[in-house]
Amino acid sequence: MKMLKPTFQEEKIQWQQGYRYIAGIDEAGRGPLAGPVVAAAVILPQKLRTKWMGMVADSKLVTEKRREYLFGFITGAAVSYGVGVIDSRTIDMVGIAKATRLAMKSAVKQLEPAPDYLLIDFFRLPEVKILQKGVLEGDTVCFSIACASIIAKVTRDRLMCELDKEYPGYHLADHKGYSTKKHLECLQRLGPSPIHRMSFAPISEQAVGSVA
Repeated sequence: MKMLKPTFQEEKIQWQQGYRYIAGIDEAGRGPLAGPVVAAAVILPQKLRTKWMGMVADSKLVTEKRREYLFGFITGAAVSYGVGVIDSRTIDMVGIAKATRLAMKSAVKQLEPAPDYLLIDFFRLPEVKILQKGVLEGDTVCFSIACASIIAKVTRDRLMCELDKEYPGYHLADHKGYSTKKHLECLQRLGPSPIHRMSFAPISEQAVGSVA
């Protein structure tokens, strides 16, 4: 099956309307049992013509080695980019959906120049007073969102590797906090660490069971 390549179609529609700084936005880490949720926002130049463009795709469809390779090219070519990080404690307090929006808002605030239009993977940010569009499967079809997904994923993976050193024994560098067999075995043996999401099953179920 041939991998679908994202295009600049969504960006071109807005460029033709006179918008100049269009930010693609995506997140990484909504589903894991541990660690932060990370969002990235990136503004790309209108006339981007480089060899690496053909390698860009949704970060989930790109190997770790290629994501790392692309990260430097994307951030180097960007007009501006920003990254927002919301920790596990906040995720537990406000819920993953709101935490994801907070990460996206943080990423957008870091952009300089400020964007005049946002293209967001699936989400919308009604509290952000910038014209925007939630793009269904945006990380698959929209180039700037796909680039944002790579920035977010690489940033989060690097953070999880650092947290692995701080909380050894959970193998966070291997599974990045996702619900793998190895991770669940570690949780069963060691219990949750301070960076685990206590509101997420099966951790929340274990907590209820221990109280009962």
